[in-house]
Amino acid sequence: MKKFHLNLLLLLTLTTTYSTSAQQCRSYSLADYDRWHEISSVKISNDGGLVSWEWNPQKGDGKLIVYNTRSRRYDTIQRAYDAVFLNGIEGIVAKVKPYRQLIRKQTLDGVKKDKLTKDSLIVRLYSPDTTILWQGLRSFRTPEKSGKLVAWMFDENYGPKADTAKADSTQKPAKKPARMKQAGKVFTLSVLDVKTLDVKYFFNVSDYAFSAEGMLSYITQNAKGDSSFVWLIDKVNSAPVSIGAHAGWVSNLAADPKGQQWAYLHTSDTSSRKIYSLWYHQAKTQRTRMLADSLHKAIPAHLSISGDYNPRFSEDGTALYFGLGRKPDPLTKDTLTAEEKVSLDIWHWKDGQLQSQQLKNLEREQKRSWLAVYYPAKDLLLPLGAEPQLEMSPRLKNHLPVIIATDGKPYEMLSSWEQTRYVDLWLVNRLTGEKRLLLQKHNGFYSLSPDGNYLVYYNQADSAWYGMELKRLEKTRLTRNEDVFYDNQNDIPRPAGMAGFVGWRDNNTVLVNSAAKIWLLDLSGKKAPVSFSTPSNSIVRAVITERDEPTLPSVLPLTIFYTKTKNMAMGKLDLRTLDASFNNPESLNFSRFVKAKDTEVYVFTSENYQQYPELQFTTDLTQAGLRLSDANPWKNEYCRGTVELESWLSFNGDSLEGLLYFPANYDPGQRYPMIVYFYEQHSDGLHRYLAPRPSRSTVNIPEYTSRGYFVFTPDIRYRDGLPGKSAYDAVISGTQAMLERYASINPQSLGIQGQSWGGYQTAYLVTQTNMFRAAMAGAPVSNMTSAYGGIRWESGVVRQFQYEEGQSRIGASLWESLPLYIENSPLFFADRVNTPLLIMSNDNDGAVPWTQGIELFTALRRLGKPAWMLNYNNGPHNLSRRADTEDFTLRLQQFFDHYLKDAPMPEWMEKGVPAIEKGKGR
Repeated sequence: MKKFHLNLLLLLTLTTTYSTSAQQCRSYSLADYDRWHEISSVKISNDGGLVSWEWNPQKGDGKLIVYNTRSRRYDTIQRAYDAVFLNGIEGIVAKVKPYRQLIRKQTLDGVKKDKLTKDSLIVRLYSPDTTILWQGLRSFRTPEKSGKLVAWMFDENYGPKADTAKADSTQKPAKKPARMKQAGKVFTLSVLDVKTLDVKYFFNVSDYAFSAEGMLSYITQNAKGDSSFVWLIDKVNSAPVSIGAHAGWVSNLAADPKGQQWAYLHTSDTSSRKIYSLWYHQAKTQRTRMLADSLHKAIPAHLSISGDYNPRFSEDGTALYFGLGRKPDPLTKDTLTAEEKVSLDIWHWKDGQLQSQQLKNLEREQKRSWLAVYYPAKDLLLPLGAEPQLEMSPRLKNHLPVIIATDGKPYEMLSSWEQTRYVDLWLVNRLTGEKRLLLQKHNGFYSLSPDGNYLVYYNQADSAWYGMELKRLEKTRLTRNEDVFYDNQNDIPRPAGMAGFVGWRDNNTVLVNSAAKIWLLDLSGKKAPVSFSTPSNSIVRAVITERDEPTLPSVLPLTIFYTKTKNMAMGKLDLRTLDASFNNPESLNFSRFVKAKDTEVYVFTSENYQQYPELQFTTDLTQAGLRLSDANPWKNEYCRGTVELESWLSFNGDSLEGLLYFPANYDPGQRYPMIVYFYEQHSDGLHRYLAPRPSRSTVNIPEYTSRGYFVFTPDIRYRDGLPGKSAYDAVISGTQAMLERYASINPQSLGIQGQSWGGYQTAYLVTQTNMFRAAMAGAPVSNMTSAYGGIRWESGVVRQFQYEEGQSRIGASLWESLPLYIENSPLFFADRVNTPLLIMSNDNDGAVPWTQGIELFTALRRLGKPAWMLNYNNGPHNLSRRADTEDFTLRLQQFFDHYLKDAPMPEWMEKGVPAIEKGKGR
């Protein structure tokens, strides 16, 4: 494995190496998108010494970059991904993909998917300098708290072999063991001691698992595959210890953190309908025994041990949690032929979920598990979630005596026409199984205190925070008129949700967001809410980097967003004193914060429209960070343009904002076409980077500005019952304001484009104005009266809630406000359309029924209006296949270039593409 180091100065110098003058820049093309790199999967080691990220082109082979924060050196591992740091050791483990061209060639050669070249495993150590690579990887694992061992499974098509490269001469070569015949789904397990580099192989392994401290357990099967054995090992050079032997199959290994207790499931059933038993091993007694099966007296008769829930120990080792599922029906002999069987769904008006939703969730429902617990010290088993059937998840790390459980079953039907999701909240004593009802039909956020004595929750009805002391179930209102604690940007016809929840400072106090600030609330209600001084015209938010911790750190990172300029600053809040400090605001956006677990070291990204979100490293969030990355050093080869924040008054008198993106190499003396694109609100994204890439459904803004277009993105403020009129008042007034403000925008070359909710509004707007010379509507709803009862097929949910309480913003049922449904439906005014319209409506759209696009297209066709419809076969709501996105990008470009730049009409627009010619080019 080739390795090289690159110092920071050289990395940053790459930017200037590729700099070009504005006159030499060129427009983006589809070929350019392939090389455009993106940074993802950013990680930092617990001690802050190493930072890693994946650096991948949109199409092609990527890299894993590892940065040493102490030596300031870089390491690059070709095609590596899914990296994991070795705790306590300066090193990293990752998967390595095969060359993309190799997989492409094998696919073209007809190689079956399961026979394609598999990933490899790389172990990269930096002290001493060592690289080891193994081929044929299926999976790998490392202990959560210890970096001494690495375990991985080989694919059955590969023998265990290693390619090693090392800076010193002390490495012991891995011995290649003799191959053994593998039975069924079993593989070769390899275990590496990272310190000694010893490797040991185990054969016919079906599963394996680590304890947090590094004890390894694995399951083997005999050659016939009818017997299973469970083994333990803590060192590579120690002999495995058998803790279980069974006729049948063993799965779902689990360990307590120290590896002193183990659990697993066993079944001897050979059919797909398996009955499991739960087994338990204790190192102290060296005893393995069955804890429970379907006949256990504590388990209800209709339930059995679930094979779809992995047993889990609490971090303190006092409890073993497992799942109970529906007992499988006994197998009966099939006495009917396929032609004699009836396949039928019965839709019942009292069903909580429609049949479409039930069928979509069928597999999940079949695998549904309810929580049960076993206490080794008491030899006590309790089915916590079985009667009544409640959904709950225990805190394994901060192990509390109580659990909050939910039951949404009584309110399932309401979710068809109300966007609000209601649940009953229950308090479950995990030690006794006692259950108490806390809140009925609750529709907001809730959180349990670190000691389990308090519940804090937000009530949408009065937009207030409440605390509940759980021993006496006493409620206390915590907020009144101190500030606005609801989402003040809410403009849909239902009560606004909370502005936000930050976390618990301690057992008695929480931090929550108001519209602009952070407040400290005392759960007892004895102390008044407290905030801290913040800059004017700003929104302050906390950065939470570890959600699994019960309490917030003593120093809390902050971001400060300035609402007038859209600039941002960073800072920190000392929760002990409530003193806050900030750096100066910049024309940047900061996000993607990652913190080292054991020290105050952060990695984050900073971006603006010109700058990709590059990684920054800092030990003080009030100071400028050290830049680590340069994702696209060739970026200055391309024309991109600039962006300005614009404001105007809508026809309704609202003060609105929007973003105007200027053509690259803008010359005020020239005239340019402009495309108007919109979806809700965009102006707060003034300093966000927009990557050039093939479009999934919308105009890619830098693509169009690089090719000499203005792009305008106006914000929209909605009024209940008038979504179409609200869009008209905002979009058309904003477009007119831009025409009056910039003489270089050609009023005869205006286009409009939107997708989904924006696609609906685009279709609506062309029935109300002839301002635009061309329009494109992606996944548009054209007829609200038919869409109201339509199905979102990705979830099986009926769309009624969208209109009554959701984004479509009618605010009433079809029968309560039929005129509003008609007034806001483009279909009923299709005869007014004089703008050529391109529609994309895909036949596998899970959000908007593709028949909505068909209704609009066939209406325009009947009326003799110029219209085209793109249906990407099996395409989703937003395109996902690269080939489809590239095709759509080209066709959208051709469409707008023809109407807004007077380019020749492409053949597919002029003559269409007969089905017999399908797939023969563009």
